[in-house]
Amino acid sequence: QVQLVESGGGFVQPGGSLRLSCVASTRTVISYAMGWFRQAPSTEREFVAAIKWGDLGTDYADSVKGRFTISRDYAKNTVYLQMNNLKPEDTAVYYCAADLTADLSTFSSDYDFWGQGTQVTVSS
Repeated sequence: QVQLVESGGGFVQPGGSLRLSCVASTRTVISYAMGWFRQAPSTEREFVAAIKWGDLGTDYADSVKGRFTISRDYAKNTVYLQMNNLKPEDTAVYYCAADLTADLSTFSSDYDFWGQGTQVTVSS
């Protein structure tokens, strides 16, 4: 069992930045793919970004390309989501997830473990 704990959410004005963190409870995540998803009220959970722990491969949703960056720190069992130039439409609960198959997937059903989520609100 892997526990994931997100942090770093908050309130920010349009154009601002936030960095989300996701700490894993075990170093076995070193062989997993890690992803970030988000869910706004009354919408489906949607893919944001993913990273493979082995070869640094990454994938992003078109809506965040050029603005968000996913990265990881092996020593800290942590994956980050740097979010720049935030827009009101980025407002959502952001979830960290781990995929045991280690593949880059955009489908939430492919992920095996989930964090509790952290709220990001972008508003003027």
